[in-house]
Amino acid sequence: MNARTNVQILKGADGRPEFAIIPYRDGSVGKKMGQILEEIKPEAAYFTEQGGQRSALLIVDIDDPAKISTLAEPWFLTFNANVELKVIMTLDDLKRAGLEELGRKWSM
Repeated sequence: MNARTNVQILKGADGRPEFAIIPYRDGSVGKKMGQILEEIKPEAAYFTEQGGQRSALLIVDIDDPAKISTLAEPWFLTFNANVELKVIMTLDDLKRAGLEELGRKWSM
């Protein structure tokens, strides 16, 4: 079984209403969002509501933590968005995590 060298990240972005509404009103939201997604190239993209705000949930694969800025800045600068990044695992990743050994080591 090959170990992955990249890290998958779930990225959430929600725009602050007072600023983010502008691209919707001027008709540029599709173009701007398309440019960001083309640049980021997520493995998957979902659009939803979170806490009453428009939100995007993206699955991205990065091989260098320095690339986090390239994921977040377009959302900050274009939509004044709040961005949250979470490292995620697949089932295969979880199986390789060594949970049994960690359980034995850290159980009291």
